[in-house]
Amino acid sequence: MATVARTSNKNPIMRFLTMNTSGESGGRDLPLWRQMVYQLLAFIILAEVMFPIMYIVTLSFSSRTTRPSALELFPTEISFDAYLQVLDRPTANPVSFLELLRNSFLLSVGVGLVALFVAVTAAYAFSRFNFKLRQVLMVLVFIPLLMPAVGLSTPLYLLMNSFRIADCGGMLVIQPFMECTAGGRVFFNLRDSLLGVGIAMISGALPFAVWNLKGYLDTIPKELEEAAAIDGADSNQVFFRIVLPLAAPQLAVTFFLGFIGHWQEFALPWLFLSKPGDYTLSMTLYNMTGQYATSIPWNRFAAMAMIVALPVAITYIALQKQIVGGLTSGGVKG
Repeated sequence: MATVARTSNKNPIMRFLTMNTSGESGGRDLPLWRQMVYQLLAFIILAEVMFPIMYIVTLSFSSRTTRPSALELFPTEISFDAYLQVLDRPTANPVSFLELLRNSFLLSVGVGLVALFVAVTAAYAFSRFNFKLRQVLMVLVFIPLLMPAVGLSTPLYLLMNSFRIADCGGMLVIQPFMECTAGGRVFFNLRDSLLGVGIAMISGALPFAVWNLKGYLDTIPKELEEAAAIDGADSNQVFFRIVLPLAAPQLAVTFFLGFIGHWQEFALPWLFLSKPGDYTLSMTLYNMTGQYATSIPWNRFAAMAMIVALPVAITYIALQKQIVGGLTSGGVKG
């Protein structure tokens, strides 16, 4: 057996396939053949991910409105006409790009911040305080995650649609708390407003945020809070000066994951909103599609898709350090 092992070690082909080219002194040696397999798998994944992105980028720089007949992954021309047309007049509706950007920004950032603040306080209560029905409430928080978001749209629609402000003969009536027997004129419907859509989106964002933050807060040592309390800090100071700074990486992760969903949210705004002035960028992107593929301005559609995706990329780059720190620290603590 020893002779066979020495013979195989002297085989140049076996030495070539088993040599370690990683340059790492610690950890397991990674043979060359296994590195080649991993690199091939990584290349296949990279090609699969980059294929649609390169196609959309190439299409957005095209001056033709028709869809290319051949597969083009690299731009043959650089034209910014599609971007200029989208920024000037995205659709036939009399809504400017800045208004659409404002609506999407208010919804995504506003919903993300409000949901994050409510979720971190609730998660801290579940993590640190012992109260009756604590476990039951945690299960109830988890139940909405088991249901599709679209399945909750109907009750949310009915709930938001029941809240209205009407002018009833010169007197303001808030429904359903007050009734107007004379009919009245409704001039505010919570359902058909960005505020109503934001409230509905917050209700869908809270369950995941609470569960995500609660698991991370459990890893923060309670001794730090006890030491701060001994030094004279009250409950609010402990929470805002001790807990929140330590949980900053996970807060960034939770906000970023929620921001992606809120920025690209389409179902709830499309179901709730009816006024073009309240439309978001994702709704406008859908409005650019027609009944037939030949009638779609493909270059403007691709340019709009790139513009919609850009804020997500910028947010990730800005919070990259916190996101990576939150993901890695959450995986080794506890």
